[in-house]
Amino acid sequence: MFLHVRNVLSKAELDQIRDVVKTVKFVDGRVSNPDSEAKKNEQADIRDPGQLLASRLVENALKKNEQAAAFMFLKRMAPPLLARYEPGMTYGAHADAPIMTVQNAPLRADISGTVFIGDPATYQGGELAIHLGTEEVLIKGEPGSAILYPSTTLHEVKPVTSGQRLVLITFIESMIPDQTDRELLYTLNEVYALEGLKMSWENRSRLQFVIASLHRKWAR
Repeated sequence: MFLHVRNVLSKAELDQIRDVVKTVKFVDGRVSNPDSEAKKNEQADIRDPGQLLASRLVENALKKNEQAAAFMFLKRMAPPLLARYEPGMTYGAHADAPIMTVQNAPLRADISGTVFIGDPATYQGGELAIHLGTEEVLIKGEPGSAILYPSTTLHEVKPVTSGQRLVLITFIESMIPDQTDRELLYTLNEVYALEGLKMSWENRSRLQFVIASLHRKWAR
């Protein structure tokens, strides 16, 4: 299951990120994955002040977004990283690494996230392609939106043919590590939020009991 969350970033936050991007130092994207033959993009120098500001803005926005929070069951989040794709750049089909080092500690990547900064009308190609069996879903999100999906999902960024694709990427360690458990709990919470007031007090309480018990059982 993946989730497209709109309006994660406000217009003011988008404008602020676009301003700092003008001065950010970008390096070869393989610096974070030197053995990859599929990765052909650029990413911000993690020490650059503009990258640090953009990262804080996106991390805070994701954490306070109710829809994203309900989906992630957040435990830890890797600092979002600016990534840039110029014409000819791409990221071939891959699944994300299961364990990453974040602030000198291991982070288990349960959920991958892409936050879109550039207007999709300003570049050609560059779709995020999520593979679902023999099919693929192509996504070019509007500025300020985010796509969240299991890190085990095979995905790629199609080659950019013109313009510039600008995003921030992040990885989330969830309190509910199992993908199926997380989807079930997310769905139950959605049903409770949408239908709970239509139920009798007794059934609403019983549903709440099931949700809380499963959350407690599956949380790590």
